[in-house]
Amino acid sequence: METLHIEVDARGVAHLTMNRPEVFNAFNEAMIAELSQAVDRLVADPHVRLIVLAGAGKAFSAGADIQWMKRAAAATQEANLIDARLFAEMLHKLASCPKPTLARVQGLALGGGVGLTVACDLAVASSDAKFAVSEARFGILPAVIGPYVINAVGPRQARRLALTASRIAAAEALAMGMVHEVVEPAELDAAVERWISELLANGPQAQGEIKQLFAQLEVGPVTAEVRELTAQTISRVRTGAEAREGFAAFLDKRPPAWG
Repeated sequence: METLHIEVDARGVAHLTMNRPEVFNAFNEAMIAELSQAVDRLVADPHVRLIVLAGAGKAFSAGADIQWMKRAAAATQEANLIDARLFAEMLHKLASCPKPTLARVQGLALGGGVGLTVACDLAVASSDAKFAVSEARFGILPAVIGPYVINAVGPRQARRLALTASRIAAAEALAMGMVHEVVEPAELDAAVERWISELLANGPQAQGEIKQLFAQLEVGPVTAEVRELTAQTISRVRTGAEAREGFAAFLDKRPPAWG
């Protein structure tokens, strides 16, 4: 791929790296299309257990490429709608990926870079990382990434980030739930590896079931429909081969087959 580098190791860990360091991994039409294709490919690969999303060079992603934004500003509303739908579909594929996703964030995560961060299940950042939902600075709004930002940090913090477009430090991003861990830059890869080890220790089918079930649950009353959904799900999963192996491994005091 022209804008990405993909490497899958022997454990089934896919390292999906945005590879436009000369523009701080800002994305354009080509990168959006390739990210979408890459997620499809990695989901379909039975050897892949999880995806680590990273950015080459000094930054994770500076968001939308300025040249792409210039083209969009000069294009028709219909052309902009096509572009926006493709971006929305790419983020949806990343967020709904049945395999765990982990963002490795360094340097800058601006605009859509924040969207990529919060679309992943987990995010680890270096202490020098800066984040901004910066679209209002250009007279536009964080529409496509908005739902993912709200889900990650809550409506009030999301409004604050979008309305001010101000940059926040990694420690503040951690406090509001945008990322899950902040470490010194020299420790970033070790922290990512630690999260990878934790994810690989668990049943891959169970992780897929978790993502599918949790996507259907919302904060609020636990209705009869929700109770039935959860009961049906656990009764089905408990009788599966992975659950039998998990319980047998625990009782036999041995690693499970996926470990």
